[in-house]
Amino acid sequence: MNLIEAVKAAGIVGAGGAGFPTHVKLNAKAEWFIVNAAECEPLIETDKYLCRTFADRVVAAAMAISAHLEAEHTVIALKRKYTAEIAALRAVIDKTGVPVTLVEMDTFYPAGDEQTLVQLVTGRSVPERGLPLNVGAVVDNVGTLLNIEAMLTRGEPVTEKYLSVVGEVREPIMLRVPIGTAITACIEAAAPNLKEYAIIIGGPMMGKVVADPEAISKAVVTKTTGNIIVLSKDHYLIQRAQRPIERIRVQARSACIQCRMCTDLCPRYLIGHQMHPHLVMRNLYREPFIEDKDEFLHAFGDAANCCSCGVCEMFACPMGLSPCKVNEYIKVKLRERGIDVPKNAEPQAKKRIEMHRIPTARLIARLGLADYNGLHAHTCIDLAPDSVFVPFSQHIGKPAVAVKHAGENVEKGELLAAAAEGGLSANIHASVSGVITEISAAGATIVRHKEA
Repeated sequence: MNLIEAVKAAGIVGAGGAGFPTHVKLNAKAEWFIVNAAECEPLIETDKYLCRTFADRVVAAAMAISAHLEAEHTVIALKRKYTAEIAALRAVIDKTGVPVTLVEMDTFYPAGDEQTLVQLVTGRSVPERGLPLNVGAVVDNVGTLLNIEAMLTRGEPVTEKYLSVVGEVREPIMLRVPIGTAITACIEAAAPNLKEYAIIIGGPMMGKVVADPEAISKAVVTKTTGNIIVLSKDHYLIQRAQRPIERIRVQARSACIQCRMCTDLCPRYLIGHQMHPHLVMRNLYREPFIEDKDEFLHAFGDAANCCSCGVCEMFACPMGLSPCKVNEYIKVKLRERGIDVPKNAEPQAKKRIEMHRIPTARLIARLGLADYNGLHAHTCIDLAPDSVFVPFSQHIGKPAVAVKHAGENVEKGELLAAAAEGGLSANIHASVSGVITEISAAGATIVRHKEA
């Protein structure tokens, strides 16, 4: 079995959050292979833990993938302040003599954004709405590499996940859990400081905010879950996430001062993309009344290039407005109107791009998360829940299709649902050994076998 077949069989997808099926991404040749260990968002602990704990596996996987891609350059990019992680990786590189370069980055947001990372490492800007492969690069997250290494060396598909739990908890912790473990079980393991709380699954800038208690109780760990932030329901980030678009529209019309800070600090603008959120904000009040497609494109076409990083509204805007949410809203309207926004295939990064990057410490203060900064997870706890719910859509593309039935016994690692034909999809495997008590197009509930 070659690498592509092994990766597809294991159901490996981008572990950093996007969930792009990895067998599709690696079906290529590239000049650069870049391991993203920069931990894009504040407070997340996962990649740091994996780098310092499994440095040998990270380096081995990097070399295997680089050989498959026939890459001339193999890079692991991480923040300069990650001294323990850099030391662990460098010790393995020096011992094995492999041609892997460590790129030590400043601490800024969004350092781990794929396109920002490619530009920083290679000096090349990815085309608008393009892929790193368009400029000869492939990027994979640290967690993705560990999954590839596990499949190549031990034949293990993706059945478990490492993640951190931070925020309003006794102390930040690392967990290793079966896919499908309840989010509430993860939070209880971290000893939350609050009886009632809201959560962000992922990072504070781009993560999914969940405030409804019922929704929290139903949420489970997937292949892309890398972090859980526990916060009070009245925290700024939770309240802000619930603003309706009509309120945002009124605020934009009355309060936007056209200072263009949202544009000047936009990571996509800085790498040369057509991106001017201040102009989108200027025209938002007219959106319902514009009927001509060309006029709509002229007013709002830039929104198509937004990466939803949140810099514009969570850091740049002095008025506390929401350009990122406006861009997300406009993207839907562009699709509904059938407007095809032209792409710049050869963007050029702005001069002195490094002068406009957002210091992470300042961002954390702006987000109201300073109380949790500087606290780190030092040990990893294994959870073994009595039951799991394994979703069949944990990736970009079509959900996997069930190959099992209710009442069947399954072993950990056994195929539960096969990648759908005719498009992007990924295999899903049983994360525990047990009996399937319920299965549907959405996923399967497995009750673990009790040990004798």
